[in-house]
Amino acid sequence: MNLNNLFLKSFRVLLLPFAIVYGWIVAFRNWLYFKHYLKSVQFNVPMICIGNLSLGGTGKSPMVEYLLSILSDDYKLATLSRGYKRKTEGYALANQFTSALEIGDEPMQFHIKYPNVAVAVGERRIEAIPQLIQDVPDLQLIILDDAFQHREIVADYNILLTEYDNLYCDDFFIPTGDLRDERKSAKRANIIIVTKCPTNLSIIEKEEIIEKLNPEPEQHVFFTTIAYDTPYHIYNPSDQWVLTMRDELLLVCGIANPLPLKNYIHENTHTYYQIIYSDHHIFSIEDLNEIKEKFNQINSKSKLILTTEKDAVRLVKYTEELNDIPLYVLPIKPQFLFGEQGKFDALVINNVAQFYKNNNGN
Repeated sequence: MNLNNLFLKSFRVLLLPFAIVYGWIVAFRNWLYFKHYLKSVQFNVPMICIGNLSLGGTGKSPMVEYLLSILSDDYKLATLSRGYKRKTEGYALANQFTSALEIGDEPMQFHIKYPNVAVAVGERRIEAIPQLIQDVPDLQLIILDDAFQHREIVADYNILLTEYDNLYCDDFFIPTGDLRDERKSAKRANIIIVTKCPTNLSIIEKEEIIEKLNPEPEQHVFFTTIAYDTPYHIYNPSDQWVLTMRDELLLVCGIANPLPLKNYIHENTHTYYQIIYSDHHIFSIEDLNEIKEKFNQINSKSKLILTTEKDAVRLVKYTEELNDIPLYVLPIKPQFLFGEQGKFDALVINNVAQFYKNNNGN
């Protein structure tokens, strides 16, 4: 039994009165939007919103990247994120000199992997969107990252993510649970995706989860798992390391939920050690010294340091300190189960096409 986890759960139950008050506030805010006492704005550029109802990592960034991969060849795209834990404030549009400290690690990851996509950040989406449209001539599509709760904006298509091990229908408001919005807000989604599923999820369990989620007749429910690709060197992507059962590695990461990553490494390497930081951790020289010291203690001829793409954008600036060690980056992407990737792609692509058809192709 994990006593720390048991203590944490018990403590969160004691905070139930605060969770109830928070739930009332959220429900009242949603009611104000429903009755149009609070207004929402729709722009003349189509927008796809990726979001969730809970705190923590449900896989929003990999899903944003997946959308970029299927849409960026056909449309002039932009992403808009909050830029969590960046050292700046307000609106910013990434350029060739931008760093993760200026826009945040996840937007920086989009910027590096998709250089033809305009990547912007701004806490106030309602103010950032007009500026983004002005800054990017002929912009055809905006992907809103983590904006499901931003009711000031009407997105043309809403994709809601919920984690297999923490479905929103089984959750409660923070701080007792992880919900930051009402469960019934899920009805605003066009697509619901259950993320981080086991690869061997059965048809029976799939149907049981759909029954629990109780989607509207017009809503589509998909299931994805995490697919890991071949690790590549942080400074040389062509230098790849295929993990084997001979390898001993040091995992260095600061992500919301590292458990699936740990399980993958456990299944594909001989031994691994770990240094786990908080989500969006800003690495320091002291951290690098700790990492190098821990790595040097590993007594193996086949050893490496492994990190995530999200962490890599915060580590890459330490060229001098890291250039002499085998630091590899593990890329991930969502993989659709039950052969439904084509169906998902078609829904998204057709939605954007329908927007322009309804607007006379403008």
